Amino acid sequence: MTTDDTTDDSKRYTGSFFGRRKGHKLRDHQAGLMAELLPALTVDITQPAPDDLRKLFDAGIDTVRLEIGFGGGEHLVAEALAHPHIGFIGCEPYINGMAKILVQIEAQNIRNIRLVAGDAAELLNWAPAQSLTRIDLIHPDPWPKKRHWKRRFVQDKTLTEMTRVLVPQGEFRFVCDIESYVAWTLWHVTRSPAFVWLAERADDWRLPWPNYTMTRYGRKATREGRKAAYLMFRLK
Repeated sequence: MTTDDTTDDSKRYTGSFFGRRKGHKLRDHQAGLMAELLPALTVDITQPAPDDLRKLFDAGIDTVRLEIGFGGGEHLVAEALAHPHIGFIGCEPYINGMAKILVQIEAQNIRNIRLVAGDAAELLNWAPAQSLTRIDLIHPDPWPKKRHWKRRFVQDKTLTEMTRVLVPQGEFRFVCDIESYVAWTLWHVTRSPAFVWLAERADDWRLPWPNYTMTRYGRKATREGRKAAYLMFRLK
């Protein structure tokens, strides 16, 4: 298995994202939240990053985590509610996913989520070193055709950026129901000298980790007979 990373190693990976940015027409309330609430929660990665990402949040935040491609926001919202002293940055390029999470944030008055409507590779490039304790990538677009593998988020360059922005002993967690992408991710991460795979037995990757919140996509995969893998890696 090979990658299509052809960028000079001395340059950070800025990535690119593909696919639809918008699906169904937004409801009036969703459109209003996109216009009024989203600007207040948006992390502007066109400006220099703060030296400490906790400054993006109100007082009382101890650490910061990132979820890449949060979809409808089920997992991200549950984590934010369960851990009010952790700041969460959610990155999602699709407008409809952003609208859905804004409805939940407003309804539950969630204060510890910030959002980026764009490419997570650019966010990783922007973030300061050792600023995140965990990165979650849950049911990403698998790009199953071989000619599209270069579009997968897990690449050597993104893993290099993860090692830079994660704190020592920080974690990368990956969930996917597409076997080829699971194998792709295991191959890339386990050959990296920076990460160790935490699985000790089969159930460690066959079963969700404790208190995992199943996403809408995860439930759909189960109904359609696809089994997800739940991979946890730790920075050495």
